[in-house]
Amino acid sequence: MQSGNVTTPFGRRPMTLALVRRQIEAAEIKPGKSADKWKVFRDASTAREVLGLQDRSLAVLDALLSFYPENELRQDGQLVVFPSNAQLTLRAHGIAGATLRRHLAILVDAGLIVRKDSANGKRYARKGKTGDIETAFGFDLSPLLLRMEELAAMAQQVAADRAAYRQARESLTICRRDIRKLISAAMEEGAPGDWDAVEDSYIALVAKIPRTPRMQDVAQALAEMEALRDKVIKLLDLQQNEENNSTNDAHNGRHIQNSNTEPFNELEPCSRKEQGERRAEPVGAKGSYTVKSFPLGLVLKACPEIAMYGPDGAVASWRDLMSAAVVVRSMLGVSPSAYQDACEAMGAEDAAIAIACILERAGHINSPGGYLRELTRKAQRGEFSLGPPLMALLRARGVGDRAVG
Repeated sequence: MQSGNVTTPFGRRPMTLALVRRQIEAAEIKPGKSADKWKVFRDASTAREVLGLQDRSLAVLDALLSFYPENELRQDGQLVVFPSNAQLTLRAHGIAGATLRRHLAILVDAGLIVRKDSANGKRYARKGKTGDIETAFGFDLSPLLLRMEELAAMAQQVAADRAAYRQARESLTICRRDIRKLISAAMEEGAPGDWDAVEDSYIALVAKIPRTPRMQDVAQALAEMEALRDKVIKLLDLQQNEENNSTNDAHNGRHIQNSNTEPFNELEPCSRKEQGERRAEPVGAKGSYTVKSFPLGLVLKACPEIAMYGPDGAVASWRDLMSAAVVVRSMLGVSPSAYQDACEAMGAEDAAIAIACILERAGHINSPGGYLRELTRKAQRGEFSLGPPLMALLRARGVGDRAVG
């Protein structure tokens, strides 16, 4: 093995005590140690954020490993690879020279490779009389073999953190849904209590959640939401008899007025006090409904992301919004038939609004196509209004209640 000597970098690259330590450690790898080079690479890829690597850094590391002829990194093997920059560029998918040098430096700083420079800085190997390589100058892969267990542990921890984050997000989504629907049910069925204050507390908690929350943000929001959910359940439990007595009256009143009914899943349902409520009147054989569209300005305030998909990157009219919705429909993977059914059930304008709302909540919706079909079925039964989700999106953006016309 040729990594036993400490060598200093060629040219203006400085020598550091960290580089000395890594070269000494690489020379003390346990005899007989070996590792699958692609398994080590996968672990490093999984732990790239912990190691401070970028995607291009991994592409360069992948290229370096491709110059190592065997699949296993072995302690007693020749672990120095010596490709030229031109060869590395080709195997790193045409990466520019300056970018290549920058990411080689990142890999060195991350402690995954060590430079072993020749006197003139060139990379080459010198063979002995038997044809075997005696000395090689280039990039030493020994740190990958030395740190294989550490990289595996990093990758496992990252995977565990991702799973915990995903589970916490799911729990938060379910908790939010529970609170929202419990509050809506209490309001609609006339349960005694200051439900306006409870709802204001819920909206305040939702507004505190960052757009791209970290694990600690999700954990804190979940704890607060669970506490509020427990409070709501206790209120309903204490007033169960009164709630049961008022259920029939609230139910009959809801049928007479045929107003806001419970929206579906992630587009948060809103109470009757929230503006934007419209009456849906079933018409036609399929039970589709026709309603006057909301003001375009309100839709764009609630759903600003759809504007970039309009003609020339803007939405100035309902025609522009419907054109943008067609583009977004395809981007979200919603089938043409699902969107056509939505247009028939809701009308073209309201179907476009629904697509805009789904785009705003795309990160929380597993299947946009299935989601739109569920909204369409509710619309066909006259059980869906776009007012509540629009108002919920406005509140999430810190915009106060406004008349929707």
